[in-house]
Amino acid sequence: MIFLAGRDRYTQRTLLRDVHDRLTNQAGCEDVRYRPSRRRPRYVTADVDPTTFLSNSYGAATARLEIRFWYPAGVDHEYYRINWIEPERNLMLGFHQDADHPDLGPCHIQLNHEDTPVDRHSASFLDVHPLAALDNRLQQFSSALAAIRWENETPSLPSWPA
Repeated sequence: MIFLAGRDRYTQRTLLRDVHDRLTNQAGCEDVRYRPSRRRPRYVTADVDPTTFLSNSYGAATARLEIRFWYPAGVDHEYYRINWIEPERNLMLGFHQDADHPDLGPCHIQLNHEDTPVDRHSASFLDVHPLAALDNRLQQFSSALAAIRWENETPSLPSWPA
């Protein structure tokens, strides 16, 4: 069993259970589920009504959240990917705290279109409890999505405040 230093009782399973519960109570989130299963969760997904979730009108009728936390050996903080996905526009906007792009630091925001990365920017590293990081990132989606610019049916994220 893996316990996180300074993170009380959390293992991947208990953390994902709490993520599931948090999304179940989040306005605009529906059909919250574990993937691949509740017994062996790797991540949590939720269907989203963008207008309710973002508290304002939005250009897509549906979206999905995919949230994954994991704990690599030799690292003193958890990694996560908190992704907003719009299947109709083949768009993904995500906050990733991992080691994938060391030039951007430990955390970045990434925009993909048609399964290809379009933009990446450094984002603030949140050395806080994982659920606090989740709440912070969920709140940031409204401004991050508003920052996306569309030109010739191609999105870009011109800048992001770190």
